[in-house]
Amino acid sequence: MAPVVDVLGVGVHALDLPALLRTVDDLVLRGRATVAYANVHVLNEAMENPSLLAFLNAADVCYCDGAGVVLGARLLGRSLPERMTGADWIWDLAAHAEGRYRLYWLGSEPGVTAEAANVLKARHPALDIVTDHGFHAKTGPENDALIARINEAMPAIVLVGMGTPVQELWVERNREAIQAPVVWVLGATADFVSGKVNRGPVWLHRNQEWLARLITEPRRLWRRYLIGNGVFLARVLKQRVA
Repeated sequence: MAPVVDVLGVGVHALDLPALLRTVDDLVLRGRATVAYANVHVLNEAMENPSLLAFLNAADVCYCDGAGVVLGARLLGRSLPERMTGADWIWDLAAHAEGRYRLYWLGSEPGVTAEAANVLKARHPALDIVTDHGFHAKTGPENDALIARINEAMPAIVLVGMGTPVQELWVERNREAIQAPVVWVLGATADFVSGKVNRGPVWLHRNQEWLARLITEPRRLWRRYLIGNGVFLARVLKQRVA
């Protein structure tokens, strides 16, 4: 397993994308694993939510999903090779899974994840992927029926995109019941792949994803980025001094 970098009490695995996909292969073979990610928003949430913090540290893999976390690690005297966000790596996973794994992609509003899967299949026609939306009741009969559908499909990897901390805590509650070898949280990836949400200019989201997202969704995300980024850096500097 890759070295682990402690950023605000969360162990972030120092993986690049090829190593991440190789690690997921190993986890599929092992048979029961959880994959999570860390970006500035997730780490800020984890500082306020002990259940989320525990989930991230219990995950078999927690990789870097934001340039801010790369910077935070650098300020702490450590190194993370790159940031890997779902809207980018989903294409590599689709290519990797085609002819190899069945995926079950759960998340977003009704129809959005299905459209995202169609976009992936246009490039990878042999991709075996089942989809469902993420607005089911999180407990009770409706949730039980969802788990039954996932297990009936027998995927190798379940992708869960409900937003932090909902997706992480849902996986924590249901991981024992989900029979798939790997459950992987991936945030709002379906919104971007389907075209429901614009990522902004390519040159900008490749270098400053947070700024691109702020420009495209300012009313929803201003607090997360304009305040959250500063809070994150202050916390990292406090960790460095400590």
